[in-house]
Amino acid sequence: MMVRSAVFLMLQLVLTVVFALLALLTFPFSIWVRYRVITTWNRLIVWLARWVCGIRYEVIGLANLPTAPSIIMAKHQSAWETIALPVILPPMAIVLKRELLRIPFFGWGMAMLKPIAIDRGDGRAALKQITEQGKQRLADGMGVLIFPEGTRVAVGEMGKYNIGGAWLATHADSLVVPVAHNAGQCWPKGAFLKRAGVITVSIGPAINPQGMKADALNKAVQTWIEAEMTRLADAQATTK
Repeated sequence: MMVRSAVFLMLQLVLTVVFALLALLTFPFSIWVRYRVITTWNRLIVWLARWVCGIRYEVIGLANLPTAPSIIMAKHQSAWETIALPVILPPMAIVLKRELLRIPFFGWGMAMLKPIAIDRGDGRAALKQITEQGKQRLADGMGVLIFPEGTRVAVGEMGKYNIGGAWLATHADSLVVPVAHNAGQCWPKGAFLKRAGVITVSIGPAINPQGMKADALNKAVQTWIEAEMTRLADAQATTK
């Protein structure tokens, strides 16, 4: 897989430069036009991952997605889900650390998609920003995608589930959809080598935040995701 991973990386870098420059040209257009054009990069990277590295994916639970814009709270194991979820899900504003927007080319493209770029070093300000900008994105017809663990975690591990997504949901009265996946099995955190296999993305039932406090909602999301992670791991083990 060394050669395949190297070829994939080179092609990814070339596409990133090309689409970053293309993204700048979409600035005069609406967010919907920009989203469609720029996420073509995501589709191509997912396609390359399949045909170069042998990484395929399947999705279960698509019917659980609400018709109205909602808040997606997803497990964070890999770079794969940050690329693939915008392909799988309706248009979303991603909550990310603001440092990512400073990365040449990649950050330029991301900035065109109206992300919610937070300073993770200032928790209070970040929570306020997620709430204010998240409510605005939802009102504009976009969903919000947040990784509550804040950073990628290794396979089999669980990070601290930060309350930002749940706080936004209780203040915006928006449905929350938990998402689990096992992308770390094929595209491990911080690893150069990719592994051929099938990634399963599991979309859980939407949770209505009405009458719930943010910490209780956050716990409900965590419980569903981690239970589903265990189920996915067990299912994978039985197929080996």
